[in-house]
Amino acid sequence: MSPDAIVQKMMDHDGFSQWLGIQVIEVGLGYCKLIMSINKDMLNGFGYAHGGIAYSLADSCFAFASNSYGTQAVSIETSINHLKPVSNGDTLIAIATEMNRTRKTGLYLITITNQNDDKVAIFKGLVYHLDKTWE
Repeated sequence: MSPDAIVQKMMDHDGFSQWLGIQVIEVGLGYCKLIMSINKDMLNGFGYAHGGIAYSLADSCFAFASNSYGTQAVSIETSINHLKPVSNGDTLIAIATEMNRTRKTGLYLITITNQNDDKVAIFKGLVYHLDKTWE
């Protein structure tokens, strides 16, 4: 299965990413680029996007990139650093880059920028490759 077909299959069953309005821009082996817009329903009590919004975007990007080889991968550890507040109306772009891949694990770095190309968050994730393939 191609990376595009795998990610489409994942998105078809990913109601949460759909609900967030996440759009897939580009997918390749160990790589993914997503985009989404921030709306007022995503804001916290300070008037900025809830930290879970950037985390969720990065987590989806991480999942798509790490599953792109055709072997199912599941998250075993993640972390995020929030660098700049995200406001209503902002557009976020997440890009996942594969840092290391072995037969059983994969390490990914996801950078999230806004429409002005300002870095707003950095996410790091580690996956475990299952003995299952995407079909």
